[in-house]
Order: sequence, then structure tokens, then C-alpha cells
Amino acid sequence: MEIAIKIGQFLLSLSLLIVLHEFGHYFPAKLFKTRVEKFFLFFDVKFALFQKKIGETVYGIGWLPLGGYVKISGMIDESMDTEAMAEEPKEWEFRSKPTWQRLIIMLGGVTVNFLVAWFIYIGMMAFYGETYIANENMKDGYEITNPLMKEVGFQSGDKVVSMNGKEYEKYSDIRANFILANEVVVDRDGTEKTIVLPQDFLGRLTDAEDRTTFELRFPFIVGSFDESSLNKGGEIQEGDQVVAFDGKPISFYEEIRAITGDYKGQTVPATIVRDGINKTVNLKIDNDGKMGIYSKSSVSFFNEQGLVTRKEYSFGESIGMGSTKFVDKMGWYWGQLTKIFTPSTGAYKGVGGFKAIYDIFPDTWEWENFWGITAILSIMLGVLNLMPIPALDGGHVMFLLYEMITGRKPGDKFLEYAQIVGFFILIALVLFANGNDIYRALFK
Repeated sequence: MEIAIKIGQFLLSLSLLIVLHEFGHYFPAKLFKTRVEKFFLFFDVKFALFQKKIGETVYGIGWLPLGGYVKISGMIDESMDTEAMAEEPKEWEFRSKPTWQRLIIMLGGVTVNFLVAWFIYIGMMAFYGETYIANENMKDGYEITNPLMKEVGFQSGDKVVSMNGKEYEKYSDIRANFILANEVVVDRDGTEKTIVLPQDFLGRLTDAEDRTTFELRFPFIVGSFDESSLNKGGEIQEGDQVVAFDGKPISFYEEIRAITGDYKGQTVPATIVRDGINKTVNLKIDNDGKMGIYSKSSVSFFNEQGLVTRKEYSFGESIGMGSTKFVDKMGWYWGQLTKIFTPSTGAYKGVGGFKAIYDIFPDTWEWENFWGITAILSIMLGVLNLMPIPALDGGHVMFLLYEMITGRKPGDKFLEYAQIVGFFILIALVLFANGNDIYRALFK
């Protein structure tokens, strides 16, 4: 059932974004009286799952879920319809339209992608508001368990002051923007320390078995037991807080998690707090060094402590807040691309394909998460389509801008060859991204 939910969210989100992107081309094409021959969700290589002709346009659903397309008459695109292009231009064809109209048609898809993301963020602010954990509430700093994080200089208890000179109010923003950081200022026991990250840090983080960064610290309050736990039905109960283990004081869950492996197959005394009273109980450690006890989740703990901030906005406020979030996410994704296209960072190792997108979606259906993911995917789709690669919208825009600046239109043969080159570049990028997915699945 969980897999079905993830697949359902994945397909719904991508289908929605693909259809809206293609509509962004379709609408101005029809507005400028340009004939649209096909409008397809997914590719109909050899055959289509469904198709119906309405007016001059065939609408359909293909079987290959790698995207979608609109086939516009008189345009050199992935269909490579060279026979039609050899004929005299018709008034309803793309190539017969003024350059500015062709430019608007080609920019329509990415424009809709950006508008969709913007509208989603505004809607989310109006409907859901914001719920977050403030960075200033992390009085005990963050948990650092990743050996790579420790190697570059971070320690458990560090409080994040700024990254690349910018301060962040929300914990979620620290997590998201850390991948763009070159230097991080932390407060360690009241003293600020600047940690400069190695240039290849992202590549090493991608290769690492542990990819955690700044994790929330919370006390060990028993939340539940594993079915096979030796402690289930024993002396310790749900809601108990462990404050000492084998005589050693315990402030955070991370501390006991780090040492149970040293007590395999043993019974260890622990001090707990139950109803405000300290008690001593015996905890059983199995032969794998595990207690089979799950701590109450960090979010639940911070929520109970009143450390989770909730904000609601009026519709007017939502426009401003949603716009700010949209701009921030645009900058965040451009920053990622800059890292990816700088080979020395090693960030290209983290590039993923369809499985990586699928993995973003949770295994429970929550509309707030769904719309948040869909918004960032819409930004990604828009930005990637603007890349100046022939066969992408950005490639067509590049040639149209050349035509507008020089007054000379590239020849049809040149555009055909450029389209072929662009197609092979896209295939290489798709293979690389999905190859990364396969490699991580098999060897990570």
C-alpha cells in the first residue's frame, strides 16, 4: 500500500506538471493562430494508450512516461518532420510567425512552471500557514553523528549562527541550504567558530554511508517498543525518560544510542524519571547491541515543549510570504545547479533521475507535503527547460534571441542538426542521472 501511495503521488505530480507545461506552449500557439497537431501526456512511441482528435489537434496519453509534448506545425522539434519542413511555409505554421510570437510560444512552458510554483506557495501559506522549529530554540545545538561532518570540524552541541554570511530563522532552512554552504559559523560553548568546508565536500557527502548533517537533539523519552524487544513488557514503560545508563548521566537520546553496542547480551541498570520520581530499572541489550526501544520523535518532543512555531496568514499576507518562498526556492535551485556544474565540488555525484524524484515523496498521503514537493519540482522543470541545449525550450529560445539580435534566422538544416545534437545530449544526461540512481541502489 505504501508503494502504491508513493507511485500515485509521483505520477499525479509529474502528470500535472507536464500537462501544465505543455499547455504553456499550447495556449500562446493557439492565441497566435498557430496550428497544434498533437498534445500528449507521455510519449506515444509507436502507439498511444489513448488519443482523440478534437478540431485540428490530437489529444492523447502515451505509454512512455518520460515527459510530454505538443507538436506545433512548422517547427523543428523532436519529431524531426523534415518532409513538412521541405514544403513552402503556411500561414498557420510556427516558422511563419513573427520572432516575438515564436519566442512567447517557446517561453510559455517554463513561464507556466514558475507561475504554478508561485501559486502553490501562495496557496500553501493561505491554507496551511507555516509550521517550523526555530533555530534560536536549539539551545543545546544540533546532533552531529556523521564522521565526515566531524572530520571537517563540526561537533554535537554546535549551534548554527550563519552559513555563507546569512542567518536562518528556521531549522528546515538550515538543512536545505547547508548543501550550498562554503563556510559555516557555529556557536560552540559561547564562542563563535568558522568552519570552511572543503571544495569537494558535497561529493564526499554523497559518497558517504552516513549523509546526516545537523540533526535535532532530544532526550530519551520512551515512545514505543520493537515487537522483538527484550524490554517489551519489562520494567521500563512508555513515557519514561532515561537520565542515566550504567551510572553515566544521559541528556540526549544520541548518547545512549552510541554506547549500547558495548553492552551486547547484557542487562544494564538505568535511571529513569516516571511521574517526576527517579527510579532504577534494568534494561536488556540483545546480542546485536540493541534495546528495541524507540524514543519519542523529536518533532513530538519539541511540539510538547512549545518549541514548534505555527503561523497563519491572511490571503494578502500569503501573497507576500508565498512570493518570498518562491524567490528563495528559485535561488536555492540555481545554487544547486551551480554546484553541480562545477566538477571540483563533486556535487554531480548526487544528481538523480526518476527514482530520486520518486524517493522524495513520502509513503503517506499528506496534501501539504504533496503540494510542497510539486512546487519545487515545477521550479526544477522550468529551470532545466531553460538550459540552452537544443531540443529543450532554452535551446529554441537561444536561437530565437540570436535571430532577434542579428536579424538572421538560422537555416533549417542547421536547426535539424542542432536538434539531433541536443537530443543526444539529453539522452546522455538522462542516462547519467538514472545511472546514478542505479549505482546508489546497488552499491550504497
